[in-house]
Amino acid sequence: MTVLASLPEIRLHPRKALPFFSRHPWVFHSAIASQAEGIAPGSEVVLKAHDGKFIARGLFNPHSNIRVRLYSWDEQQALDDPFWSRRLDDAIALRRRLFGPFTPELACRLVYSEADQFSGLTVDRFGDWLTVQITSRALADRCETLFDLLQEKLSPKGILLKTEKGMRAAEGLELTEGLVRGVEPPRPLLIRENDINYAVDLASGQKTGFFIDQRDNRRRIASFANQSRVLDMFCYSGGFALNCLVHGPASEVIAVDSSAAALELMHANAERNGVADRLQVMQEDGFTALEQLVAAGDKFDTVILDPPKLAKHRDSLDAAMRGYFSLNRLGLDVLNPGGLLMTCSCSGLVSHDLFTEMLGRVALQANRHIQILEARGPGPDHPTSVHCLETDYLKCYLCRVT
Repeated sequence: MTVLASLPEIRLHPRKALPFFSRHPWVFHSAIASQAEGIAPGSEVVLKAHDGKFIARGLFNPHSNIRVRLYSWDEQQALDDPFWSRRLDDAIALRRRLFGPFTPELACRLVYSEADQFSGLTVDRFGDWLTVQITSRALADRCETLFDLLQEKLSPKGILLKTEKGMRAAEGLELTEGLVRGVEPPRPLLIRENDINYAVDLASGQKTGFFIDQRDNRRRIASFANQSRVLDMFCYSGGFALNCLVHGPASEVIAVDSSAAALELMHANAERNGVADRLQVMQEDGFTALEQLVAAGDKFDTVILDPPKLAKHRDSLDAAMRGYFSLNRLGLDVLNPGGLLMTCSCSGLVSHDLFTEMLGRVALQANRHIQILEARGPGPDHPTSVHCLETDYLKCYLCRVT
């Protein structure tokens, strides 16, 4: 066990310690008053208040705006291999409780970064394969240990490393995507969600391969789609559309995405589930497609708006909110009176208050009345940490519009 006396010390400015005593895991450089000289990237450090009081143990990265990521508030707990092993055990135990035995077709999130007290690590399970995202330089230095632990605990047929755009520069990461353990997954790989069969491409698919977080929301909107005409914007491989077609059942779904590869995968998924005859696909930019549908006077009973992240940085928040406004305004223009709108934001920087305030302005400009029936989030395998509310990223509002 590493004793505190041997660890480099980070001290905070006065009046900066409260968030970290409250177990927020990110220490930004602006909060730091002093640090030991020559701390190597990835080193374990001890965080102290300005008066020298112990707060937590964490990992240091001089290349990141998040200078220290905190993992343990126990003075005696070293961040060694047994520590990481126990953290993985705890995260996996939750998913076993949620889903029961892991079947060959199950897709779920096994480790959700800060929400599982594992800042910088995301692990998704797709049947017998795992996809891993590492967004912390300090954890990247321990990646071989993490891969070995995942292999030991879960016995996957293969583990693939995925990287997030922009994170290499932000964290000073030197990681290469690809297979890190076992054998390559089939292309496509078959999974089953909500009694629907999907083919996913783990090698070239977006994010970690499939948007698992919307599982419950897809099934929920489908329960209102009986004989409805549905518009699914930014449809990717068909999660919302297929649920509406299979479980509604919807009379027709128009699915829009800018990616030809995504639409090809979606059409194959529709054929796989026997609903391709009620599906139409449209390859187009989402905003452009909506403008075209408005100009054509097209109308729908249900509109689903699930765009990619629009606010990636604080500097882009204002532009993102204008984008959400335009998107939802156009969505109302193609929605029949009394129709249902499911509108989403996966931008963590966009708060629930900002999003609902935007919907209020949309309703006023469109001279429509919006009733929020349900305020929803991701599935329980994407929990929210009360110590790091940034993990509450997904906003999904089911609305009736008159």
